[in-house]
Amino acid sequence: MDIIERLTDVLNARRGADPKSSYVASLYAAGLDKILAKVSEEAAETCDAARHATGTERDAHLVHEVADLWFHTLVLLVHLGQNPGDVLAELERRFGTSGHDEKAARPVSQKP
Repeated sequence: MDIIERLTDVLNARRGADPKSSYVASLYAAGLDKILAKVSEEAAETCDAARHATGTERDAHLVHEVADLWFHTLVLLVHLGQNPGDVLAELERRFGTSGHDEKAARPVSQKP
């Protein structure tokens, strides 16, 4: 996932940037609540794109919205000092495991 690594590098570099010079730096400066609001907004827009558009328009719009959602989720992870590569490692760890089995194996504190 070279693009994830490249984006992570840019997002880390923006942590100390002037908020006027960078959208990401402005999100970091606004704080966690602003970033969470953007993730929520993008999640809602992704759901809306999946639900309402049709055909080729839906496909393009949905991909655009998912890209926005993933991007803002990466911003969130970096803001909180997490490495997005750890999410990929977790997905790799889960690969080939039944979702039911994976959920059942979680500690009680991690179950919804």
